[in-house]
Amino acid sequence: MSRLSLAKLLAYGLFGLPLAMVALPIYVYLPQFYAERAGLSLALIGAVLLAARVAAAFIDPLLGWWIERGHGAYARYVALALPLLLAGFVALFHPPALGGLATMAWFLGTLMLVYLGFSIATIAHQSWGAALTQAPLERARVTGVREACGLAGVVLAAAVTGAAGYDALSLAFAATLAAGGALLLARSPRPLVKAALETRPGWRAMAAPFREAPFRSLFAVLIVNGVASSIPATLFLFFTADRLKLGAMSSLFLIIYFAAAACSMPLWIAAAARFGEARAWAAGMLLAAAVFVWAFGLGAGASIAFGVICLLSGLALGADLALPPALLAGVIAGAGHAGGREAAYFGVWNWGVQMTLALAAGIALPLLAWLGYVPGAGGGTTALAAAYALLPCALKLLAAAMLWRAPLRHC
Repeated sequence: MSRLSLAKLLAYGLFGLPLAMVALPIYVYLPQFYAERAGLSLALIGAVLLAARVAAAFIDPLLGWWIERGHGAYARYVALALPLLLAGFVALFHPPALGGLATMAWFLGTLMLVYLGFSIATIAHQSWGAALTQAPLERARVTGVREACGLAGVVLAAAVTGAAGYDALSLAFAATLAAGGALLLARSPRPLVKAALETRPGWRAMAAPFREAPFRSLFAVLIVNGVASSIPATLFLFFTADRLKLGAMSSLFLIIYFAAAACSMPLWIAAAARFGEARAWAAGMLLAAAVFVWAFGLGAGASIAFGVICLLSGLALGADLALPPALLAGVIAGAGHAGGREAAYFGVWNWGVQMTLALAAGIALPLLAWLGYVPGAGGGTTALAAAYALLPCALKLLAAAMLWRAPLRHC
């Protein structure tokens, strides 16, 4: 396929905006929302998030296999996901007045509905983009535009929630989901599909990506780096409120962080074109670790220092978002599976993403509760700061070393 115009890239990529508006509240706001408004304990919230994310993780490969059987008809699956996603999101952030086990059941049920719609939409959308082109520079452009639109959605979600609350967030999400979905279905270029690719049955299709050594290496990096990124996302609101005493500024810090990531996208695309996607991603990990480690030493009122950390680590985030999917598209092409088997790979890929989120919530939250941290109580903030800053940096360095040794540096 020839070079895609900006209009075509935006028609495809803008659907990432509403998808990101789902991701930010679930990964960042949800623990605090149900702790404060529903009265659930951190240990219980962590257990629910762990159960939901593990269940979603094992559903994703099945969804990838199911979408693969559609032979490139990704629009059909996006259209199916839209009502599920909207209904689940609104119900999740507008729970009725329930108590005890009923609240926990509502939390788990609506969260699973969101995950189902989100997984179908995300796997179909990512597979659509990977099938558009196999040219290395074009791969980075497709993923870069999609992730930049996603970052715009994150900034919008943070701004709306901070300024007007969850009712306004639901309205904004509904409007952008309808607009982004309509543009994608009506205007986005359709991928070229190789009809000759055989669709494998059941578990063989889901396990097929792991037969490729480059995919196994990339997937291992995804898991370690994903846990490193998911722990701060899970603990962010607790850290800003109880360690920094700057809870009122949390939305501003998020906006700085994600806006910096959006602005960094052209830089990472250019770095990938010059040095390769794997080397550029490793550089992003090292930058993130070098900057974020300083968050451990911050105390109450350190707004300027934390703002600088958010800015610089946000620049590094651009590499985490733009380059791994582009690397995966290259792995798919290198295996000879481009144009027909993308959904199977992205189903497994999203299984890995869900597992990193499950590990972050299921380990970090109960561990902090065990160490004596209680939100708003004033104690245990040293343990909170260590979990928020030091552990992710150690994991980032490990992920960078794994990536450097992986058979991907030619990518």
